[in-house]
Amino acid sequence: MRWLWIDAILLHEPAKRLVAVKNVSLAEEHLHQHFAAGADGPAQPLMPATLMLEGMAQTAGILVGSVRNFAEKVILAKVTEAVFEQDVAPGQSIRYDAVIERLDDMGASTKGVISRWDHRDGAWTDIGRTEIIFSHVDQNRAGLELPEHNFVFGENFRAILGGLLPRGAGQASAR
Repeated sequence: MRWLWIDAILLHEPAKRLVAVKNVSLAEEHLHQHFAAGADGPAQPLMPATLMLEGMAQTAGILVGSVRNFAEKVILAKVTEAVFEQDVAPGQSIRYDAVIERLDDMGASTKGVISRWDHRDGAWTDIGRTEIIFSHVDQNRAGLELPEHNFVFGENFRAILGGLLPRGAGQASAR
């Protein structure tokens, strides 16, 4: 996993639910281009919805991978639904709340709610929802060999996982 779009795991209910948070900072370079100042007005830095979707995919992927102690490679197979109703600006936080709807040997389907915390009003507001399907690559690859380097946990990822990562795990990725 090259880019992490979550900062911490807040809650883990094994095989059921994972809640993670991302703090959005003006120090993040991608915000300066989304949306940059132009002839039509001043800059309006916002967290791109595609990166919020990636954050939810990482959260849900970690949940799915944790069910079997990260023994299998879990990849995003399909985004069935992704709805974003409001924006997130620097200084706000994003909460990703993912639940497993179905899990079997071939993969899993998840649902998620994306919420925004505005420090000025001190409240979480639901701003989006997702349905994402994951595949257990080890079960679905039909004899194809996949390079292990694409599925190795990085140190930043290990730090976020904290207690979720069992000793000796790390040869499979949550996404």
